[in-house]
Amino acid sequence: MTTILHLGLGSFHRAHQALYIHELRQRGDTEWSITGGNLRPDMLATMEALQVQGGAYTLETVTPQGERSYTRIESIQRVIPYQDDLAPLIAAGAEAATRIISFTVTEAGYYLDAKNQLDWATFADLRADLEAVKAGRAGHTIYGGLVSILRARMHSGAGAVTLMNCDNLRHNGERSRAGLLQFIDALGDTALKAWVEQNTSSPNAMVDRITPRPTPDVAQRVKAATGWDDQAAIMGESFIQWVIEDNFIAGRPAWEQVGVEMVQSVDAYEEAKIRLLNATHSCIAWAGTLVGYQYIHEGTHDAVIRRIAYDYVTDDTIPVLDTPENPSPLDLRAYRDVVLDRFGNPAICDTNQRVAMDGYSKIPGFIVPTIRERLARGESIASVIMLPALFLAYLQRWHEGKIAYTYQDQAMDPAAAHAICEAADPVAAFAADTVLWGPLASTPRLLDALRVGYARVQLFVQNHLGAGPA
Repeated sequence: MTTILHLGLGSFHRAHQALYIHELRQRGDTEWSITGGNLRPDMLATMEALQVQGGAYTLETVTPQGERSYTRIESIQRVIPYQDDLAPLIAAGAEAATRIISFTVTEAGYYLDAKNQLDWATFADLRADLEAVKAGRAGHTIYGGLVSILRARMHSGAGAVTLMNCDNLRHNGERSRAGLLQFIDALGDTALKAWVEQNTSSPNAMVDRITPRPTPDVAQRVKAATGWDDQAAIMGESFIQWVIEDNFIAGRPAWEQVGVEMVQSVDAYEEAKIRLLNATHSCIAWAGTLVGYQYIHEGTHDAVIRRIAYDYVTDDTIPVLDTPENPSPLDLRAYRDVVLDRFGNPAICDTNQRVAMDGYSKIPGFIVPTIRERLARGESIASVIMLPALFLAYLQRWHEGKIAYTYQDQAMDPAAAHAICEAADPVAAFAADTVLWGPLASTPRLLDALRVGYARVQLFVQNHLGAGPA
């Protein structure tokens, strides 16, 4: 049997990559299975439940029409319990049967700045991880964890392995590989760097399925429908997509047999997903939070919020992704409409809290590219600027302690964010933040557009709160 070692056994992996392997196994192709564990002591109750259940769990899927179905997933054949030295995880990665190491750690977990350089100055946990690995201890960031595993693999002579990124990061294979090599450079381990360069590949990929954090009623519905008292049940939308660059150094599953698109380049799919789906998702979460909604579908069905999202895609984003000289292979207008239909699914109950997180990664990653390209063409940014303007209003609400939930943002320096909100001119302070804007920071066209967008956001909030949530 051949193994995929997956780092990060959260809901998304279990609703997405694990399902594809399960479907292959259901078709009789049992060559591949998944071994999974976490680099940090996260979701301990879920991990314990998965161990008790032998790695099996139930996936509930829901269509936009509210039709529910249930699948018992059995592709995770081994669950590795967390321990601080990561010894069982490292041992699994050093086995010759492990041919792919995959990971889901969220966008902010890669610690990359706008120039794809590791941001050592901002992230204390990255610096601490480097020192831990230098001292011979296991690393707990994605880079430190991979170094710990790959060093053991190199010494064991287990052979080549593919490093497969499954996160919403543009050029995710290339960028996570660059971060890993920079981390190894900082360690000064030239032997490991040479081995990684020769014995690993890092395919780019685009992943897509809305997978909310499971609530207790998911397990209740699973028990009612299947009779199984599943303590690790999850739910997701019926839509699913995976596009992967076919760049595997040590073999791969026959994913194309179960609907995965194996391609030479994922660029067009990646840009469409990141800008038309991910950025729009954040837009709806920030706007919905500002007017008192809890769920994404509520904001999607709000005519004003939906229009802000629709105009962002239609006016400013599609024109830079689909041009006469570089036409998109996707029907972007149809894709936009499918995305909004998916977001409007009330059965998903995806929370604004989950989607709103990590704005300091999402603005530079999802939104700034459209602003930069529109400005370079001398075109208006009136529609796209509404997204960062919404985030500024959201940030001010967070600063005042008036967000109804805990906001999580790995890339945000809280002191710097509070300082923006306390500035005499918060819009100018926000526009000057190089973490968000890179070289665009404080440029006149950006600042002028932000002022107009922010005024529109203020009016939008006043009108909604004056009338109550729509």
